[in-house]
Amino acid sequence: MSPTLVLSLIAGYFTVLVIIAVLTSRRATSESFFIANRSAPWYMVAFAMIGTSLSGVTFISVPGSVYTKGWSYLAVVAGYVVGYVVIGTVLMPLYYRLRLVSIYTYLEQRFGFWSYKTGALFFLISRALGSAIRLYLVANVLQLIVFDKLGVPFTVTVVVSILFIYLYTFRGGLKTILWTDTFQTLAMLSCVALSIYFISNELHLGLKQLVASVRGSDLSKIYFGDFKDDRFFWKQFASGIFITIVMTGLDQDLMQKNLSCRSLGEAQKNMFWFTIVIVGVNALFLTLGVLLYQYAAARGIDLTHLPNLLNAKGGFDTDKVFPYLATTQFTLFAGVIFILGLIAVTYASADSALTALTTSFCVDFLTIGQYPEARQTRLRQATHLGWTVVLIIIILIFRVVNSQNLLSAVFTAAGYTYGPLLALYSFGIFTRRMLRERLVLPVCVLGPLLTLLIVSHSVEWLNGYKFGFEILLLNGALIYLGLLLISRPPARTEVGVALS
Repeated sequence: MSPTLVLSLIAGYFTVLVIIAVLTSRRATSESFFIANRSAPWYMVAFAMIGTSLSGVTFISVPGSVYTKGWSYLAVVAGYVVGYVVIGTVLMPLYYRLRLVSIYTYLEQRFGFWSYKTGALFFLISRALGSAIRLYLVANVLQLIVFDKLGVPFTVTVVVSILFIYLYTFRGGLKTILWTDTFQTLAMLSCVALSIYFISNELHLGLKQLVASVRGSDLSKIYFGDFKDDRFFWKQFASGIFITIVMTGLDQDLMQKNLSCRSLGEAQKNMFWFTIVIVGVNALFLTLGVLLYQYAAARGIDLTHLPNLLNAKGGFDTDKVFPYLATTQFTLFAGVIFILGLIAVTYASADSALTALTTSFCVDFLTIGQYPEARQTRLRQATHLGWTVVLIIIILIFRVVNSQNLLSAVFTAAGYTYGPLLALYSFGIFTRRMLRERLVLPVCVLGPLLTLLIVSHSVEWLNGYKFGFEILLLNGALIYLGLLLISRPPARTEVGVALS
């Protein structure tokens, strides 16, 4: 696939996004930037959320990880369903009752200033790291298949890629993103379905043969019964529940879209349909993973020994399997579909994240609502540019230090950074106790450090036990215990707040 063709695809794709942005950002205000004037149709929000909740990591890492993980990720996805039920029945009614713009203002009403700022701070760290990892993936793929051939440094690739996001989001914010993400979700789903079709056609598999081939493969094993294995089914299932609660229900990015619906009922309807679709989409990605390895085997390609597919330590990098096959082995049209799908799913996630970071910082730290609209616009756009620069810096650092599968990297980072949010909201909702406010931040910092210590020595301390995605549970539990230690019974005047 020639660099000129890929660059033409990218240019054409972003031209469409800019046109959508221009049409949707007219007369944009802070309210339309943050919550789309609370007037978004629920079905549009549900569809747009699919692209936001997935990413280039899902598009590439989930199919690639089938080689070592089988379909164990489906246990995590099953846990998602329970998590979405909790979000729809517990968290969303709370957010709508309080009419929140930033969901972290709940912590201020429930506990006070330091809990509020601590929660917002950990969201900013969590979302910045997670988004940077996701953006790193697409920048790295584009670098390998295009920009290395043109002699363009990776730094330039990253800067240009992220500035494109800034360009089409800085004015309209969420109002624009609901439209661009709808377009990008449609593009992503089409690309996944077409990729499966192309590979099946190459392997001469009809629909029945396709299902039978995937089901009969050793790579489609779902249940792993060894408790010590990081693929253990029930450990993955429990992790999926809490990953969903924190990475969706306690995440300003995804909840910002839900808060844009006209009512709680419409937001819950959105969550119901979104849940059904997201399970099916993840099953498609896992199916694609099995087909990729079957395709390589049928063509006599030994993926594990190809120099192009090794990581910095010389090991087999499953994240490179789909990009390699799509751009060197598939037909030209199938390669084009891959590029478009990767760009669509990555930027659908990243543009929403950049807007959520801007929203949280403006509302939670700049208290932007106190200023006239003209000043709000200036502050909002300066903040948006600032977070763009931060993401660029994190990506460049991550390129140097990373050595693991990016799906694991995303959930590992989330396990450490979302733990404080899980603990704070659980403590606020399930107890009536108040907190000694100035000790909240130290407890929330100490929790991830203790978690890191335990996880690093779990094999020797816990009889060979390896932590997987349940790092989040350990971190949240440790912080919850810490909050319990610094808590006190509510005074009579505080009882109403605790019950809210």
